[in-house]
Amino acid sequence: RARRGVGGSAPQVARWLGDIRRYFPTSVVQVMQRDAIDRLGLAALLLEPEMLEAVEADVHLVGTLLSLNKAMPETTRTTARAVVAKVVADLEKRLASRTRATLTGALDRSARTSRPRHRDIDWDRTIRANLKHYLPEHRTVVPERLIGYGRAARGAKKDVILCIDQSGSMAASVVYASVFGAVLASMRSLTTRLVVFDTSVVDLTEELDDPVDVLFGTQLGGGTDINRALAYCQSRITRPADTVVVLISDLYEGGIRREMLGRVAAMKASGVQFVALLALSDEGAPAYDREHAAALAALGAPAFACTPDLFPDVMAAAIEKRQLPIPDKELHR
Repeated sequence: RARRGVGGSAPQVARWLGDIRRYFPTSVVQVMQRDAIDRLGLAALLLEPEMLEAVEADVHLVGTLLSLNKAMPETTRTTARAVVAKVVADLEKRLASRTRATLTGALDRSARTSRPRHRDIDWDRTIRANLKHYLPEHRTVVPERLIGYGRAARGAKKDVILCIDQSGSMAASVVYASVFGAVLASMRSLTTRLVVFDTSVVDLTEELDDPVDVLFGTQLGGGTDINRALAYCQSRITRPADTVVVLISDLYEGGIRREMLGRVAAMKASGVQFVALLALSDEGAPAYDREHAAALAALGAPAFACTPDLFPDVMAAAIEKRQLPIPDKELHR
């Protein structure tokens, strides 16, 4: 029999995808097409433009497309970018406003000072903090502690470095982290750097004005060298007391374990707020290296899976240098 290639199957599968979109709700369609792609080995069909036009775009589809990025013909690339751009726009619409609002509040609070100039005193908070010093005979409050807004900084108040593992299992996290990176980069009070790594390290900071370019700059799959990635991030830190480093990785280290842990310890000792996320997605905790997670926890940097909805609160806590809102603490010990 003559061998049939991908091209012969694509129209039939595209019609099937169109049918299920007509008869089932979006959430069901996403599950059905993901199952078809994974179980039936249909990923290669996504290289056909008519297939991409038929699928229901979601984060998982974007991850699959990124894994096929290097094999993608030019005839498909334009359609693929349109699919990725649609998912990115939907995610930004969902996440951007709350992220900016949450972090703006955290940045304002982190700038407050206990020795403000007169014009910088936050009188409302100062009075509430000193009510126990109210003198009824004088009908006044004697403020023993002043709380100030802090003077507006001319430059960025905090530096953020997102360090993202781009191994195949981290596809959804790469998508969300790229979107968050673009949102953070749009905030003038933050300086944001985005770094992706496998066994090599790529700095995609210059692409942050377009998260679609960031995503197509990644290369999912391959090995992992967390130590090398952290070494690069460490070399870019100029204000450790005002820097937050977020490592997003399942912690399967192919590099030098002792040096990796040493870098984390050194960063924390210098004043860096170090956050370790096993995943940044709605999928829960992935398979991860529990020994390395335990070692990070011993250094005061517990690793945990974080949903996109929780991420703004995690970043706010890191900026304010308070305890992180870790979900299911027993699970992530």
